[in-house]
Amino acid sequence: MKEILKIKETCLYIHDLEAAKLFYNEKLGLEIIHYQPEKHIFFRAGQSVLLCFNPDDSKLKVSPPPHFAEGNQHFAFEVKQSDYEKCKARIESLNIHIIDKLVWKSGQESFYFNDPEGNVLEIVPVGVWD
Repeated sequence: MKEILKIKETCLYIHDLEAAKLFYNEKLGLEIIHYQPEKHIFFRAGQSVLLCFNPDDSKLKVSPPPHFAEGNQHFAFEVKQSDYEKCKARIESLNIHIIDKLVWKSGQESFYFNDPEGNVLEIVPVGVWD
């Protein structure tokens, strides 16, 4: 479907939503759009939305359809090339351990770190896939 413009929402399944709130809102600075304790918390990430559902609740839903996942999930935040090193330094200053760095075919580097649930997050500069 060539009409698709982008992925608008990304979803993680997180049991400890309070820890997610502290990490994504207070440490990473993402705005909270909606929070329903024990059920879900939604964050604004630029023009996208990060949905964090408690899988114990979301797998029992009728509408929207039931959904859940287990294990370490992955997604990447995109930042301006000029902000990449500043973001890496900020993550380190928050005592968040960088678990890996990769250099892509574009010659650009990205780095990986975990959220409190063990999900694998990545920071990539604009153009990494160009």
